[in-house]
Amino acid sequence: MQRSSLTIEKLKLNNLPIRYKLIIHFLLISILPSIGLGLLIGWTVDRRVEEQSSENTMQLIGKVNTALENDVENLQKITYLISFDPGVQAFLKGTMKDRAEPGGTGVNGESAEYNIRKFLQGFTTLSSEIAGIMLVNQAGEFISNEMYTRPGTEVKNEAWYKAAAANKGIFKMIGHPYGRAVMSHADYKESEVVSAVRAIVDPDTQVVQGVVLVDLKLRVIAETARDVTLGKTGYLTVVDDNGELVYAPQHPFMQSIPAGLFSETSGITSETVNGRDIQLIYRTSSFTGWTTVGVFPMDESAYGVREITFNVVTFVFVVCMLGMTASFYLAYSISRPIGQLASFMSKAQSGDLTIRYWGKRSDEIGMLGRSFNTMLAQISRLLTLTELQARQKREAELRSLQAHIKPHFLYNTLDTIHWMARSRGADDIAEVVQSLSKLFRLGLSKGSDIIPLSDELEHIVSYLKIQHTRYSSKLSYTIDSEPQFGELYVLKLLLQPIVENAIYHGIKERRGPGNIRIAVAEHGGDLVLTVADDGAGIPAERLAQLRKRLDDIGAGSIEAEQPIPESAGTGYGILNVQARIRLTYGEPYGLSIDSEPGRGTLVTVRHPVVRSSYPEDHK
Repeated sequence: MQRSSLTIEKLKLNNLPIRYKLIIHFLLISILPSIGLGLLIGWTVDRRVEEQSSENTMQLIGKVNTALENDVENLQKITYLISFDPGVQAFLKGTMKDRAEPGGTGVNGESAEYNIRKFLQGFTTLSSEIAGIMLVNQAGEFISNEMYTRPGTEVKNEAWYKAAAANKGIFKMIGHPYGRAVMSHADYKESEVVSAVRAIVDPDTQVVQGVVLVDLKLRVIAETARDVTLGKTGYLTVVDDNGELVYAPQHPFMQSIPAGLFSETSGITSETVNGRDIQLIYRTSSFTGWTTVGVFPMDESAYGVREITFNVVTFVFVVCMLGMTASFYLAYSISRPIGQLASFMSKAQSGDLTIRYWGKRSDEIGMLGRSFNTMLAQISRLLTLTELQARQKREAELRSLQAHIKPHFLYNTLDTIHWMARSRGADDIAEVVQSLSKLFRLGLSKGSDIIPLSDELEHIVSYLKIQHTRYSSKLSYTIDSEPQFGELYVLKLLLQPIVENAIYHGIKERRGPGNIRIAVAEHGGDLVLTVADDGAGIPAERLAQLRKRLDDIGAGSIEAEQPIPESAGTGYGILNVQARIRLTYGEPYGLSIDSEPGRGTLVTVRHPVVRSSYPEDHK
C-alpha cells in the first residue's frame, strides 16, 4: 500500500509542467542549502560564542587572581620581615623591658616600643595599600602604628587571633573584619578593608609566640576587578572561603553567594536571582583561598547570539528571495521556448505542416527547433512524393485497364479466325492465331496485376512462338524453370518487354541465328529471373544511360518518378517494368542489365517470393 502511494506521488510529480519542476529544482538547490548553512552557522556561532566568552572570562579571572596573589604575597613577605626583626622577637618573647620603666630604651635612645612602631610604620609608608599592622604577643599585648583595641578587650580571644594560631604559622586571609574589637585611627569602615593574619611560631618548640595582623585596603582589590567588564552589565566579584563577598560593585545582582555553590576550583554554574538567570564563571586561588567570580546575565550572552542569528536569518532570507527570483526567471527562460515548440508540434499534429520554428537560439532547444523544421520539410516532401506515386499508380492502372479492353475484343476475333483456319486446313495460320489468342488471353488475366509464374511463362512461350514463326531459323529459345516455381506469383507482363528488347535490339541486329535463354531460380530468399541473349549487345554509353534511368526510378527523386512517355523509344518497356516493380515492392527489387557489344545482353529481374495473389504477402 505504501509503495503504491509512493508511485502515485511520483506520477503526480511527473505530470507537473516542466516550469514547476525547474522551479522546485532550483529552490531545492538554492534555498535548502542556504537554510541548512544558516542553521549550521547559528548553532556553531552560539556554541563558539559561549565557549569563547567563557574562555575569555576565565582568562580575565586568572589575571585578576594573579594580581591578587601578588598583592597577598607581598603582605606575606612583610609578615616574614616583621617576624625577623630583633625588636619584634624581643617583644614576642617578652624580653623587652617594660615600656613604663624609665630605663626601657632601645636604639638611638628611643624606647623599644617606639622603634617597633616606627619599624611598622615604614611598611605602611612604602606600601600605600596597607591600612595598618598590629603585632600581638602570646601575653595578649599588642603594638601597632595605626590600630588600637577597645578598652577591656582581650586580643587573644579575637576570632582572627585564634584563626592565625590554629594555622600554625601559615599566612591566612580573613576577609572583612566584621565584629572585630580592633579599631583604626584612620577610621576605615569594615567593608573598606580586608584582614590577613599569620602566627609567629618558635621554630624549635613550634609554640605560637604571637600574631601579625595586617589590614589591606579594599581599593587594591577593587582596582584590579573593577576594570574588568563582562558584557554590558556583567562584573567580577571576589568571595572568601566562607562565601562572603570580599569585593562586589555597587548594586550587584547577587548580595551573597550560597555556600557550597562552588564544588570545584574552577568552572561554570548558574543561579536564578529574582527571576533572572545569572551565569557564574569562577576560579579559586589556591594561595589566597578566595574565589574570583564572573557574574553576568545569561540573556546578555543570548543577545549577542540573537544578533548574529538575526544577521544570518536576514542573509538566508535575502538569499532565498534572490534564489526564488532567479528560479522563476530561469524556469521561465527555459520552459517558454519549450512551450512554444510544443505549441508548434500541436499545430503540426493537427495537419498544419507550414508552421515553422523561428528561434535563433544555439542551445539544445534551438537545435531541436531546427530539427523540427527539417522534419516538417521532410514530411511535406514525402507526402508530395507519395501523392505523386499514387497518381502514377492510378494512371498505370487506367492504362492497364484500357489495354485490357482492346485484347478482349481482339481475343474473341482471333478465336474466330483460329477456327476458320482449322476448318480450311491452314494449320500454320491456326497455330499462330492460337498463340496470339493465348497471348491476349493471358495478358487480360481477368484484370489482375499479379499472376502465377506459370501463366507468365506460358504467356512468354506464346509470344516466342509468334516471333519464331516470323523469324524462322534466325531465332531459338530455351526456358529453364523448376515446377515448384510455377506456383509463385509475379507481376503481369514482367518478361515480355525484356524478351521483346532482346529480339529487336539483340537477335535481329546480329548476323546469323540467335538464342534467347530464360532461367528462373531462387537466390538469397528472392526470386531471380534472367533473360540472356547472344545478340549485338548494348554500347557502353547507352548502357550507362539506361542503368542510370533504372537506378533513378524509385530512388526518392521526384523527377525520376515522372511518367515515362511512350515516345521514349528503346528501353521504354524495360523502364516500365522497373517502375512497376519499384512502385509495388520498393528497393532493392528491380532490374539490372549487363551487356557487352558483340557478345550479348543479360537482364536480371529480382522479384520477392510471393505465394498469393496479394503483393503484401511476399516473403
